[in-house]
Amino acid sequence: MPYARLAAYLAPARARAEWLRSLIGLVLIAAFYWAAVIGGLALVQALAGNVVLGAVMLELERGGTALGLVLVLTTFLPLVVGVLLVTRLLHRRGLASLLGPGAGRDFLRVFPPLLALVALVAATSAFDPNLGQSTPLSVLLRWLPIALPLLFVQIAAEELLFRGYLLQQIGARIRHPLAWMVLPAALFGALHYAPGQNGTTAIFFALWAMLFGCLAADLTARAGNLGPALALHFANNISAVLLIGLYGQLDGLALYTLVLNTRDLATMAPYLALDALAIVAFWLAARLRLRR
Repeated sequence: MPYARLAAYLAPARARAEWLRSLIGLVLIAAFYWAAVIGGLALVQALAGNVVLGAVMLELERGGTALGLVLVLTTFLPLVVGVLLVTRLLHRRGLASLLGPGAGRDFLRVFPPLLALVALVAATSAFDPNLGQSTPLSVLLRWLPIALPLLFVQIAAEELLFRGYLLQQIGARIRHPLAWMVLPAALFGALHYAPGQNGTTAIFFALWAMLFGCLAADLTARAGNLGPALALHFANNISAVLLIGLYGQLDGLALYTLVLNTRDLATMAPYLALDALAIVAFWLAARLRLRR
């Protein structure tokens, strides 16, 4: 078996890994998430009125200000709660089983070198003519104590669901990587498909997200825990959200933004290719770190 630690990571899911139970769990997680988000917006409307609700919706749509970005990141809190509740109530297991043994240790092993790579990649982008300064450093530092933990909540929510819950529930039934690696990654990619925002280029953003999902699943299976996948995701999102963002796409606290027509494939192709190469490089660095 190429992933020696995968069996131990899947073991807690085996007792309650029936297909119907897992599907019901996924539906319940989605229902809890949307109910919490819609309920929160309804509460804002009830307490502050339609004008404030409209302003909040506008901030959530773009994440183009510091407050807007923080609000977007906050919406991932109910996803974490939903995954944990379903895992506990429907599968009789807790957070530790989703994280796997040694997750904290492996996160700390992998994250620092990935952060160094992020800084290196950001430095190589300094002379891009499409790059412009966006958020003043003083503003970023002022918001960082709030934004950074919430950014971790965002990546943790996605990893707990896709490389935790789904990978374990599927892997407990089918050992082939095409099942536990590709199926959650395909769903992850589909949820990043935004043709209204990115036009015909949207499929390539989704494919990039699917590639990311496969690489994160590989790290999870190799380590037998979520630590390296959390490190990979956190480093990537620090880069994309706090250092160099895409103009108009969650760029509310980005130090710099790339001003690009994301709907134009000819414009986006080299950037998407470089992003794919960068995430593969991050993955390779994480794998090398895990071998030591």
